[in-house]
Amino acid sequence: MLPLARRLKQRGWECRLFGYSSVRRGPAENIVRLRDWLVELDRGPLHLVGHSLGGLMIAKLLVESHALLPPGRAVLLGSPLRGSSVARRMAGYRVLKPWIGKAIELLEPGLERLPPEHPVGAIAGTSSLGAGQLIAHLEKPHDGTVSVAETRAAGLAGHLQLPVSHTGLVLSRQVAEATDRFLRNARF
Repeated sequence: MLPLARRLKQRGWECRLFGYSSVRRGPAENIVRLRDWLVELDRGPLHLVGHSLGGLMIAKLLVESHALLPPGRAVLLGSPLRGSSVARRMAGYRVLKPWIGKAIELLEPGLERLPPEHPVGAIAGTSSLGAGQLIAHLEKPHDGTVSVAETRAAGLAGHLQLPVSHTGLVLSRQVAEATDRFLRNARF
């Protein structure tokens, strides 16, 4: 997330990074830690940006704890809101399962819908570079790890597709510009 944070700082945003272990800690524990960290910041509005599992955890946090959080918007980058076919496939193989760890608890089911109280936008990549396509059949278009279809959920305020890979979502200037637009205007 550091390259994206640098680009957002250049656009005037104050950025703080939240780190978590997706293998040792389950999503529920990480979401509670994230919620507590955000409540300690005690600022508003408070906008959130997350990549992949991080974005999925933000979405789950907004569903479960939106009343505790200050107003703000969220942008999710390549987050499998409908669940991850790659993660489901990896969890089925003894040799690959440790790489998913406890994250499967959230990556497998995904989310049904997002709360309307916090506008959420999703950016999906369409450049199919990535090892995920070697593990599971991904519906086209995809970013090499997550299909565009997996990044959609009821309640999204906006959805945008850009020609970047899954990793490229945090490196791309286009993604940073689109993230900035959504955080300012609640639309891409």
